Amino acid sequence: MNAKLHDPAPPFDIVRIRADFPLLSRTVHGKPLVYFDNANTSQKPRSVIEAVDRHYREHNANVARAVHQLGEEATSAYEGARDRLARFINAPSRDEVILTSGTTQSINLVAYSYALPRLKAGDAILTTVMEHHANIVPWQLVAARAGATVKAAPIDANGELIVEKFFELLTPEVKLACVAHVSNVLGTVNPVREIARECRRRGIPLLVDGSQAAPHRRIDVQGLGCDFYAITGHKMLAPTGTGALWARRELLEAMPPFFGGGEMIREVRFDGTTFAEPPHRFEAGTPNIAGFAGVAAAIDYLDGVGFDAIGTHEQSLLDHATSALSELPGIRLFGTAAGKEPVISFLLDGAHANDLATLLDLEGVAVRSGHHCAHPLMQFFGVPATLRASLAFYNTHEEIDAFVAALRKVSRLLVAP
Repeated sequence: MNAKLHDPAPPFDIVRIRADFPLLSRTVHGKPLVYFDNANTSQKPRSVIEAVDRHYREHNANVARAVHQLGEEATSAYEGARDRLARFINAPSRDEVILTSGTTQSINLVAYSYALPRLKAGDAILTTVMEHHANIVPWQLVAARAGATVKAAPIDANGELIVEKFFELLTPEVKLACVAHVSNVLGTVNPVREIARECRRRGIPLLVDGSQAAPHRRIDVQGLGCDFYAITGHKMLAPTGTGALWARRELLEAMPPFFGGGEMIREVRFDGTTFAEPPHRFEAGTPNIAGFAGVAAAIDYLDGVGFDAIGTHEQSLLDHATSALSELPGIRLFGTAAGKEPVISFLLDGAHANDLATLLDLEGVAVRSGHHCAHPLMQFFGVPATLRASLAFYNTHEEIDAFVAALRKVSRLLVAP
């Protein structure tokens, strides 16, 4: 029997792709928008916007609480998004995918439902210096309640995790390890497979924050070998307030609910409540149904473009931007790891990051300034803030040239000759 071949992805047509994103055609302060804040939130293609609009126009009802037609349609769309996410990350089962508001909720779920019941005085949770606050603060909160501690593995001057030090810190008191797949500030890609292998050898579960990885690369949770994987929808073309947590079935079955309320139960009695099986055990209340209709559309769009094409184009953009920025006098780049994703953090001597970002906005250029929810990383580099230009596959080389030209222009206003 001949195997059915997949249809090849269409050629990468940046003009066609940009036409799919309505917001990219607007102006800001009378200038064409250059949107380089994609690590914060991505723009949405028309298909995602239309999916959300269609839900409210044609299918609006609550999920799993009605036998009428609209309720069935809403439930089908919501559960269809779970199926789509399961395929997107190559989960072994759709029942291992919990729909959440994003990575922050996903990590808090693991903190309070998995970690807290198991932690005791003297235990530890291991993370890294490069983590987003969402992969630090929840662990600090539950550790404080249990009398445990949070340890952080170091990085080097290039912004790369010192993997050997991470392994050295995987001592017997560590009950959970946590690492970003991709740094939101540096673009560094951590060796998750290698880390997961060493964690398994020691019997330590591994959680991976995949917020910055999912927009840029194909995710395979089975291939990675981790135990928990969290993603955020709004960074990968989907609406805000959407995301997912994948966890191994045996872990989910042993975890008590984090939130209580409707839908996550089998039966409620005043002498005791029995809970639903995962994943619904962790999905109390009315979810963002329309948002998850958008999630399914976003994944379809990403798959339609193809991650090979996305990776090739984004690497070209990253190379161009890095080279152009490096030619500017007084530029300091943060995060120079090989194989990084298209995120560039930098400072210009004599100029504050927030001042530069404000002036760049007047030129139509949207970049992020500040600590990027990564205070420990800023402390490591000895700076209060950086500028961050984060690129997406719908950005262009011409936009990079406009960004660098704007940076040259505004720097003259801030840096004394």
